[in-house]
Amino acid sequence: MKKNERYIYPAVFTYEAGQEIAVVFPDLDVATSGADDNEALLSARELLGCVLYGLEEDNEEIPSPTPLSDVTTAENERAVLVDVYMPSIRMAKINRSVNRTVTLPAWLNAAALERNINFSQVLQDALKSQMHIEYH
Repeated sequence: MKKNERYIYPAVFTYEAGQEIAVVFPDLDVATSGADDNEALLSARELLGCVLYGLEEDNEEIPSPTPLSDVTTAENERAVLVDVYMPSIRMAKINRSVNRTVTLPAWLNAAALERNINFSQVLQDALKSQMHIEYH
């Protein structure tokens, strides 16, 4: 499956007095919300990236977006196009941090703490060296 660099999908923003703005992607059957237009748009973009990344990773079919002119809305709704740039989403997923628990002697832990050693950085450097990886 060819991975697109950018996806653009219509989203329906629903405005109700005293409530967050609801955002629904009709083609993907997912929703989010935000306190104002900016927050709703950012939340929508983040959700769109996560959903499409998941579909790509699972090799599932990515539905075609409905043309904006074909999206029906109620009086309190607005249809907008939301885009996501996938290379940045993919890199963020690859470079995300994961927690690992390591065991070391108490004396070594104490000596490293005295010297303000960054345990995570040392472990990363050691693993890359052990596996002959120069990736940063």
